[in-house]
Amino acid sequence: MISIPKGMKDVLPADSAKWQFVEELFRKTAEKYGFTEIRTPMVEHTELFARGIGDTTDVVQKEMYTFEISERSLTLKPEGTAGVVRSFIENKLYAEGLPAKYYYITPCYRYEKMQKGRQREFHQFGIELFGSSNMLADAEVILLAYDFLKSVGLDDVKLHINSIGCKNCRAEYRKALQDFLRPDLDKLCDTCKGRFDKNPMRILDCKSPECKRIAEGAPRMLDYLDDECRKAFEDLKKLLDIYGVPYEVDPGIVRGLDYYTKTAFEFVSDKLGAQSTVCGGGRYDDLIEELGGPATPGVGFGLGIERLLLIMEACGALPQKAPGCDILVAGLGEAAKTKALELTKQMRDAGKRVIIDVMDRGLKAQFKYADRIGARYVAVIGDDELAKGVVSLRDMEKSSQTEVPADKVIEVLNG
Repeated sequence: MISIPKGMKDVLPADSAKWQFVEELFRKTAEKYGFTEIRTPMVEHTELFARGIGDTTDVVQKEMYTFEISERSLTLKPEGTAGVVRSFIENKLYAEGLPAKYYYITPCYRYEKMQKGRQREFHQFGIELFGSSNMLADAEVILLAYDFLKSVGLDDVKLHINSIGCKNCRAEYRKALQDFLRPDLDKLCDTCKGRFDKNPMRILDCKSPECKRIAEGAPRMLDYLDDECRKAFEDLKKLLDIYGVPYEVDPGIVRGLDYYTKTAFEFVSDKLGAQSTVCGGGRYDDLIEELGGPATPGVGFGLGIERLLLIMEACGALPQKAPGCDILVAGLGEAAKTKALELTKQMRDAGKRVIIDVMDRGLKAQFKYADRIGARYVAVIGDDELAKGVVSLRDMEKSSQTEVPADKVIEVLNG
């Protein structure tokens, strides 16, 4: 038997309704805020992620699925933002007027240690807003995430926010952070030793217990913000207060990708044991220009669907199993089967979910099958029903049965 690759997972029919439920709510929420869908390829040139995400990140250094084809290096998408930015630039979408507001639902791939809610193939909801440096854009993106999480029944997820400054104010912070870490430089993991000169802030995001211990008490970026970044952060807090979105300032948030500037935020939950991130995002004012586009600020977030569903399950927020169909049609006898086919077609044309037996089961077996798939009704047509021009309609939920004129079945089902 050929089994599924490690880190991948089938979404079986019994779980598909849960995915469809959250996907529909996400689409509705995003569109309510004026975002439209964008779809980008699963495979991009490796350089896009190396330049966009940052070559000092764990994603680029350790986790990407990269392969060579005809002397070209290609990579399976490890996150959503870089591909959307590439499309925005390549298709000159900036010429269509700003702000540009996009949402996406996409699979992503990272070769990393698997844990609860995190597979090597995972799926993301994402939001990207290009064109505004106003903190109202950040507040809108955060409010959208907050609104969506509330709509799926997660009332106790907490918002943590931080500012990680910009290029202008990071220079002084970088020096202070290096001075703090230098005495323990030889104790850092090999990856963080390489980050010390290139991007020491990445060390604060390292998962190594020893690196975490060394980074305790490190200088905070919030203490090194320049006037512009400090004002932006204060503006964001005021806007969140106006919107009524509760938050906690968390200086420890740096996010795992290099392109972030100023705003960084996470929605976190403790429903999976240790505090885990449900949704994370922030501002990236330099990314579009760094990838060859016009200077255009941006802000957005990514939200892991697998982890979201796990937390919803822990909170009892997942929907009950949806019925497999509205009605199963059982035709008994050749003449009755012909009428059953006609009725099936009429009900499907009326928008009903209808199943007709293709296994030549007996009536008792068809009732068992209807119960197993969650059919609300079973419509029985036999010789007696055919002679009287009726259908025996059994309500599986109420365990009641009644005869209905054949031409009134759809009317009865519509209530």
